[in-house]
Amino acid sequence: MKLQRMNRRALTLGALAVSGALALTACGSDDTGNAGGGSTTDAAASSSIECGDAKGQLLADGSSAQKNAIDAWVKEFTAACKGVQINYKGSGSGAGITAFTQGQVAFAGSDSALDSEEIAASKEVCADGQGIDLPMVGGPIALAYNVPGAEGLVLDAETIAKIFDSKIKKWNDAAIKKLNPEVELPDLNIQAFHRSDESGTTDNFTKYLIATTPDNWKYEGGKAWQAKGGQAASGSSGVAQQVSQTAGAISYMELSYAEGMDVVAIDTGAAEPVAASTEGATKAIADAEIVGTGKDLALEINYKTEAEGAYPITLVTYEIVCDAGNKAETLPATKAFLGYIASEDGQGQLADAGYAPIPDDIIAKVRTTIEAVCGPARGPGPPGGTGPHRPVHRRQEPYRTSGSADRRTRWT
Repeated sequence: MKLQRMNRRALTLGALAVSGALALTACGSDDTGNAGGGSTTDAAASSSIECGDAKGQLLADGSSAQKNAIDAWVKEFTAACKGVQINYKGSGSGAGITAFTQGQVAFAGSDSALDSEEIAASKEVCADGQGIDLPMVGGPIALAYNVPGAEGLVLDAETIAKIFDSKIKKWNDAAIKKLNPEVELPDLNIQAFHRSDESGTTDNFTKYLIATTPDNWKYEGGKAWQAKGGQAASGSSGVAQQVSQTAGAISYMELSYAEGMDVVAIDTGAAEPVAASTEGATKAIADAEIVGTGKDLALEINYKTEAEGAYPITLVTYEIVCDAGNKAETLPATKAFLGYIASEDGQGQLADAGYAPIPDDIIAKVRTTIEAVCGPARGPGPPGGTGPHRPVHRRQEPYRTSGSADRRTRWT
């Protein structure tokens, strides 16, 4: 099918009450005074977004798949909360988790839940706590391709695995012809592109192959690409650009990056092949199981689904934050922003941007968890401090963003 460019309506703000998400005193641990500046609540007087005491600069990094959604959310949030600047780099899930576990960012985005090693590393920066996964963005991983004259291609898991493992090398291969008897397939070399960076999109795509066709995909999976051959590009935007300008190309990417390209429909065993869509992704996520413990809300996707209309190659992007021990200076802005994007209004923007909202029962748990996110434990305060609850500021080191000369501050 041809994925038409989306007619994105102007993003509007609906009725919203997220004051619970901003109840920082729920942790019993945070100094929420406004020394040196007033509350930004007045700046949002005409908005339904609750800014609370949010102020200052918020650094975040991670999943490039959710970058378009984050950009839309940041635009609305910062328009309402004038005292906040949010810089989300979108360097990839692996880079985001690394930045989080090194204390360089307030939160990270990842298309894969934290593994045991990453959770252990997060405890070094989350005082009295650990990093937790908050499912926030759903999305189908589209297989976009560039084969002139061959619209509406259907592929199954076995054929997809062989294409990306360099076992099928021509677009007119017999296996592709069998699935597409009415399509004129050219004698054209397949140019399969994969991500060069560590990517949660790669992790989810290969999890699908491992689950559905293990005899044809014998790799362990993970954020790093493992199969031999093919060509590489960095980020979702990088692989999308390569597909759009390379005849014979195919790659996996979050749906919003496939605008204007042909995308594959998947033969799942259901009555009809399933095209990549936000509705199909939401159906797949609704079939997921929460496997995280405590406040962690990591999900397990059923990649083998044969439910009608459920799109199997689906990812969930998590916002990763400390359940306790978040830095006092960024906690108000972090909670305000996460509370907004988890709200009915924030989730309502996703479909227009090509993403799938998180199902109601899961996102309700996310909102409750955000309310409980804590800052640093109370302590006696440093000598000469203003009181027993004054946050202890750590030594500062420069943090360079995106390779530019603009230097930010990170806490170590």
